[in-house]
Amino acid sequence: MIPLSHFLIVAALLFAISIAGMILNRKNVLILLMCIEMMLLAVNLNFIAFSHYLGDMAGQVFVFFILTVAAAEAAIGLAILVVLFRNRRTINVEQLDAMKG
Repeated sequence: MIPLSHFLIVAALLFAISIAGMILNRKNVLILLMCIEMMLLAVNLNFIAFSHYLGDMAGQVFVFFILTVAAAEAAIGLAILVVLFRNRRTINVEQLDAMKG
């Protein structure tokens, strides 16, 4: 049986990699969205690990809701990204900061 600490270490590494991805690459909106999704997956791994080791189903229910919200966030984020690309011909964050009025 794998100890709980191994799951927590993997989740912490996933979360740290996603934070580093957001800090290092602030130019591409698509990569920022993927980093947010990876953060949510790290949190889900924690919920599943604690749910399994405590014998409680509440963590798995939270994971279901988090995955639902993550899927909706990804769909809406990608739709906004497509509209931005059609209008501005770029997904570079530095070029998207100017508002049109």
